[in-house]
Amino acid sequence: MTGIAVAATAPFGADVLQRLARDHEIEYVLTRPDRAQGRGRRVAPPPAKEAAERLGLPVRQPERLDESFDLEVDTLVVVAYGQLVPAALLERARWLNVHPSLLPRWRGAAPIERALMAGDRELGVTIIELVEELDAGPIAAQTAWQAGPDDDAGAVFSRAAELTPALIGEALGNDVPEPQPGEGITYADKIGPADRELDWSRPAQELHNRIRALSPHIGARGVLDGRPLIVWRSRVVDGELELLEVQPDGRRRMTYEEYRRGLR
Repeated sequence: MTGIAVAATAPFGADVLQRLARDHEIEYVLTRPDRAQGRGRRVAPPPAKEAAERLGLPVRQPERLDESFDLEVDTLVVVAYGQLVPAALLERARWLNVHPSLLPRWRGAAPIERALMAGDRELGVTIIELVEELDAGPIAAQTAWQAGPDDDAGAVFSRAAELTPALIGEALGNDVPEPQPGEGITYADKIGPADRELDWSRPAQELHNRIRALSPHIGARGVLDGRPLIVWRSRVVDGELELLEVQPDGRRRMTYEEYRRGLR
């Protein structure tokens, strides 16, 4: 058993936290403060806090990290935390960052989405030591797998979370991480409104990749039969795009067949 702290906020971080807790003694969870969420703007805890409370783990939620924060541990695992760690704190402990890509490919905010949009078949998870430069730290552990042609972001996040605990164990025992290669660096910019738009004139495979990259958490948007809708699932058959699950504005998700029947 190894005592560590975990810095996490988003659902991916919450998933990894629950898996790490099976094999490691976690001293506390560092997460973002509760925020107003949704249309009703109700104040709610981040997913990682909810997971920590289910596990009975202490939670710390500073508005921002600064030199006054007492780390109390030698190692912190950072996964989808979403807050800058100041240099002064980086120097006080070993920070292991979980990044769901094969670094140095897809540094940045949306590595899984960008990898799927690009049609990457080889995906992975990398554990790096956190440094001030974005996702540029040396590699302490890394693994890869082959994605299926219809795997969406949800499936990839789950696979990455499943593989992370073993990688963290490997990284904890690696005192000499390898510098990242200087070639093959790409950046995964945050997903914006334009990334969600479906242009039906584009190739079927490109559209399918965009749809699966944004499912089930964001959603790709298009106009069909003069009506705006979100496309959640699709596939490519004989070079043609087939829609499988859609959601018209203001309505529930439904199969594409249900949607077509509603137009009759």
